Amino acid sequence: MSTAPGPYDRGRDRDRDAAGRARNQRPRDGLGRPLPYGADGVDRQPEGVVRTPGESVDEAQALLDAGRPFHAHEVFEDAWKTGPEEERGLWKGLAQLAVGLTHAARGNTTGGARLLLRGAEAVADWSASTGRSRPHGIDVAELTAWARALSARVAGDAAPVDAASHAPRLRGRAPE
Repeated sequence: MSTAPGPYDRGRDRDRDAAGRARNQRPRDGLGRPLPYGADGVDRQPEGVVRTPGESVDEAQALLDAGRPFHAHEVFEDAWKTGPEEERGLWKGLAQLAVGLTHAARGNTTGGARLLLRGAEAVADWSASTGRSRPHGIDVAELTAWARALSARVAGDAAPVDAASHAPRLRGRAPE
C-alpha cells in the first residue's frame, strides 16, 4: 500500500483547481499515465492556453519529437477550444492523431490504430471541405499518409511503439 499523500489525505473529497473545478493532480508520466501521489512525474501542459496557430504547431511538434504525444494532444485541444470555429475540425483531428500515437505507445495498439484512422479522416475531411491542404504549414497529405501507415503497422500488434521515433512531421519532411 502506498504511503504517498492523496487527495483524501489533504482533507478534500477530490482534487480541485482554484476555481473549484475537479482536477486530477496526480503526477503523470511522459505518456500521460497517472503515477502515484508523491511520485516524480513529467510537467503537465497548462490548460486553456491561447496560442497562435503557429505556436500551437511548433509546441506540439516539440512535444511529439520528445515522445510526449499525450501532451501534444493537450496543445491541440487548447487550439480546438480557443481557436476560430471554422478550424475546430482541424485541431480536433490533430488531437485525435496525438491520442492515437499515445495509445499505440502505451501498448493499446488496437485503440491507437482506430484513433489514428479517425484523426486522419477528420483532418482530411476538414482539408477537403475548406480547400486548405497546408493550413498553418501542416502538410495534410503527408500527415494523413503517416497516420494510415502507422495505423496499419500497429493494428492488432500488441507491441507498443516508441512515440518519439514514430512521431509525425506536422509540416512535412525536413529538407535533406
